[in-house]
Amino acid sequence: MTVVQQILYTGEPRSWWRLADALGLVAPVEPDAEWAEFHGDGVLAIHPVTPEHAAGDVDIHLIVADLDAAASALDAFDTETLTMDGIGEMIVVHAASGISISVSDGAAQRGVGRIAVQPLWFQQDLTEPRAILEALGFRTGIQADSGGWAEMLCDGGVIGLHMGEPRIGLSFEARGDLDALAASLRGAGIAASIVDEAFTRTIRLPDPDGGDDVWINGVQHDLHGYHR
Repeated sequence: MTVVQQILYTGEPRSWWRLADALGLVAPVEPDAEWAEFHGDGVLAIHPVTPEHAAGDVDIHLIVADLDAAASALDAFDTETLTMDGIGEMIVVHAASGISISVSDGAAQRGVGRIAVQPLWFQQDLTEPRAILEALGFRTGIQADSGGWAEMLCDGGVIGLHMGEPRIGLSFEARGDLDALAASLRGAGIAASIVDEAFTRTIRLPDPDGGDDVWINGVQHDLHGYHR
């Protein structure tokens, strides 16, 4: 089992709690100012800003059933093992681009609900991140014929690999009626608009921290220029 946890650093945690609730994500425990989790297909975690992480920064953390098996699978990559309070042992995987992701063991709900976390891993060469994720049991879904995009699937959540300058970006995927979801968000007082992109329709929301719009992508059905 592998579940994606998209960790967002924010100066407006309560606004993000409200947005997560409006999206239908469920908090398994009462949100706390220092850490809050919202489960759907994958996990959205809300963390306050830190000296190392500004508002809008995003980390990818993966929850696996067996950390020893994950460590063995990642043996060919640049990794280090850390121990963190409240989490325990954790593996950090360093890509050549400078992007790092972390892995720990634990129990997390498998993919449930119509909203999936979909963090975007940007870097120029997607070969290494694809290999890292495949070692952890991810499989490739839709990918661009050009090689600049690949959708990586697991038991809970999705990671998008996108060619570009190295960073981790925030996004979500919505399964179901996008118009109904946008109307529901507007009913909750959240300004939601729908934009037709070349690959699919997306809902755009204002970022509570004042950054770029939050994207909630609809499921991609048009495969012109893409393949499974």
